[in-house]
Amino acid sequence: MTDVTDEDFEAEVIGSELPVLVEFTADWCPPCRQMAPVLKALALEEGDRLKVVQLNVDHNPETTNAYKVLSMPTFMVFRGGEPVKAMVGARPRRRLLEELSDVL
Repeated sequence: MTDVTDEDFEAEVIGSELPVLVEFTADWCPPCRQMAPVLKALALEEGDRLKVVQLNVDHNPETTNAYKVLSMPTFMVFRGGEPVKAMVGARPRRRLLEELSDVL
């Protein structure tokens, strides 16, 4: 799982050939920390079909504001440079995979 910033969001997410799952996260967010092992496993298992990255909202306000992210964690799936799905809140691995099935 890669960290992205305001500076490299365009290259890493918008310009990606693969669909990208972005977790908008914060250090102070317990549900975000709870999702870390789930996202790491997802990145390993689905790495050939899906890129998984995280963006710290406190350090990257431009991207956070551009996509109107208000709650942590927020998950957005980008495909072809466009956001195609958004989900808010921590969720079990199985539910996350179900929600991602239509974009993979």
